[in-house]
Formats: sequence, C-alpha cells, structure tokens
Amino acid sequence: MSVALRAAPLVLVAAVVQVTTISGTRLLGAEPDLLLVTIVCLALVSGSIPGAVAGFAGGLLVDVMTLGTLGTSSILLTLAGYWAGRYGETTGRGRAYAPALAAFAISLAATIGGVTLHFLLGQPVSARDALITALPSALLAAVLALGVIRICRAVLAEPPGFERSRQVELV
Repeated sequence: MSVALRAAPLVLVAAVVQVTTISGTRLLGAEPDLLLVTIVCLALVSGSIPGAVAGFAGGLLVDVMTLGTLGTSSILLTLAGYWAGRYGETTGRGRAYAPALAAFAISLAATIGGVTLHFLLGQPVSARDALITALPSALLAAVLALGVIRICRAVLAEPPGFERSRQVELV
C-alpha cells in the first residue's frame, strides 16, 4: 500500500479534530495545532514530498471546513511538510528529539509565516496577539509531537521485507 493511502486517514482525522474539537480551545494561552504536528510527524517518517502533499491536502481541508481564505493554510502546511521532511531525510530521522524539535521550530515559523501571509493579502491580523502566543503554541506542538510521532510510525510502517534507502548522502 502506498504512503499516500496510509497517510490520508491521518491527515483527514487530524483536520477534522482540529476544526471541530480543538478550535477555540486554549492551553497555556495558545491553541494547539494538531494538524501541523501531524504533518510534521508524517513528513519526518515518510519524507519531504509526501509531507508537502499531506500539508497541501490538510490545509485545503481546513480552509474548506472553516470557510477561510482558500490557500492560506495550504501554503503554510505545504512548506511545513516539505521542510520537516527535508530535516528527516538529512539529519533527524533516527534521533529521539527530532519530532519535538521539528514541531517546535516549524510551529514558530508557521506562526510568523501566517502573520506575514495575511498581511501581504491585506487581511486584518494582529501580529501582537500572534507573536505573544507563538512560544506557548510551539511548546504545545513539541509536546504533541511526542505522541503523534508514534501513531505516524505505526501507521506508515513499511511492510516486512521492504527495504528503503532514503538517507541523503552528503558529499
């Protein structure tokens, strides 16, 4: 079974839970972003291209479900999935701290990127509110990543006997 078929239910469930349950919930003064963490963990396990595709699909789902500006979440999550996948392919795949570190850093980058994108589109955005909640949101993402990575590894595990060489060799 391909990575896309195994990853699609993860992205769908994370997007639905994000919009229906988590939206509006505050912990430590910030809203947890389960979809972003799922995309990051999925990209760490499967690579940059599946991460980018999952980010685009998840962002499009969220934009359609919330009736937001179509494409804003998609572009942010596509970039998040791609860069998390690149980190996983080059240095972070086998390290224990990789999911938490990637989720923390990409959550900060996505917050700043989201503010910038909304500003460039001419939409009203409070940079002060977004930047105040950026650090607590990144901490929540790092904590969520510790559990989500286990689910992603279990769902996206390769079949027995299948060997994949995806490590990038630096010359």
